[in-house]
Amino acid sequence: MTKDALIIGGGIAGPVTAMALRKAGLGVRLFEAYDRGSDGIGAFLTLAENGLEALRVLDLRDLVMDLGMDTPEGVIVNAKGRELATVGQPSRTLRRGDLYGVLRDEAVRRGVVVEYGKRLTDAVVSSGGVRAEFADGTTADGALLIGADGLRSRTRQLIDPGAPRPRHLGLLNTGGFAEGVKVPGRPGVSYFVFGSRCFFGYLIHPDGGVWWFANPASPKEPTAADLAAVTPAMLLDLFRNDAGPMRDIIAATPNMLPAWNTYDLPTVPTWSNSRMVIVGDAAHATSPSSGQGASMAIEDAVVLARCLRDREAPEAFAVYERLRRGRVERVVAQGKRNGDGKAPGPFGAFVRDLFLPVVLRQVAKRGALSWMFDHRIDWNEQV
Repeated sequence: MTKDALIIGGGIAGPVTAMALRKAGLGVRLFEAYDRGSDGIGAFLTLAENGLEALRVLDLRDLVMDLGMDTPEGVIVNAKGRELATVGQPSRTLRRGDLYGVLRDEAVRRGVVVEYGKRLTDAVVSSGGVRAEFADGTTADGALLIGADGLRSRTRQLIDPGAPRPRHLGLLNTGGFAEGVKVPGRPGVSYFVFGSRCFFGYLIHPDGGVWWFANPASPKEPTAADLAAVTPAMLLDLFRNDAGPMRDIIAATPNMLPAWNTYDLPTVPTWSNSRMVIVGDAAHATSPSSGQGASMAIEDAVVLARCLRDREAPEAFAVYERLRRGRVERVVAQGKRNGDGKAPGPFGAFVRDLFLPVVLRQVAKRGALSWMFDHRIDWNEQV
């Protein structure tokens, strides 16, 4: 039986995990459920400074620095156009498809074999390793199986059939890339608008384009029909009484992204068994409001690789979980708090506008979020 690690999931976490394991001296094979890659697909995401520094450990930071734009700060505005606060958020914002493309290409360049159309259905663990079974009838044998297969992880279910379902967070997502529209602001600054009926964010790219997202409230988990009802006309109506450039940006967007739901996973009790382990969203999905989802997955990859370099499974899995669980669950909780403030109602909005400037000044003064952004991983430290 081959001693390669089998990695399930070819998004962002999968290629980074593959490269981290190769750096640790392990052989890897990467399996993607879809029959093609995700080049050019999807919206945009934030890589926080801690995530960028984790990429540096794998000599990948420079690879992404030509993508997207630096976004070192955010400006928060209310529905009347009044600026409430400016916050530091050391990060880089880039298109998801672009990030996926460069990571996948670099993984292949470094010798990672990627197989497409391989949807995991089952896995059989033995004393000698694990056999993955795929929907197309094929199998693969390896020493380990690592689930980087996201929010709806099949690996998580196989490890623990009683694993919790993702939690609906009461918000939907949509967005797009506007063209030929002039809006107030500086390139590279994230502008967050607490609209009276919908939260909105936008960034001005140095090339003049505007990247944006909107979070319509959805107290109940939406159906496919509910998601399809999120149209440009709906958003224009939600912002009709608010100050700001939201309606101009939406109107200047050739193709708005189809709406999707927002979930998180507050805690996953079981991350591993003797031969299988989960990373990234499979273990600890966080709200996009945290700005840390991709960064947490990248950190996971580096820490897991260090553990497998210095320990054998399943001990390596236990150490990896011990090193990661507290941090990632704290990030998930922070993301939930951030998202809850996006749809507070009229009274909640009044209280928010009154106290948020004071609270955020204290956060900045005390460095209350430094635990999140200043985290670093020492590759050379023995586990």
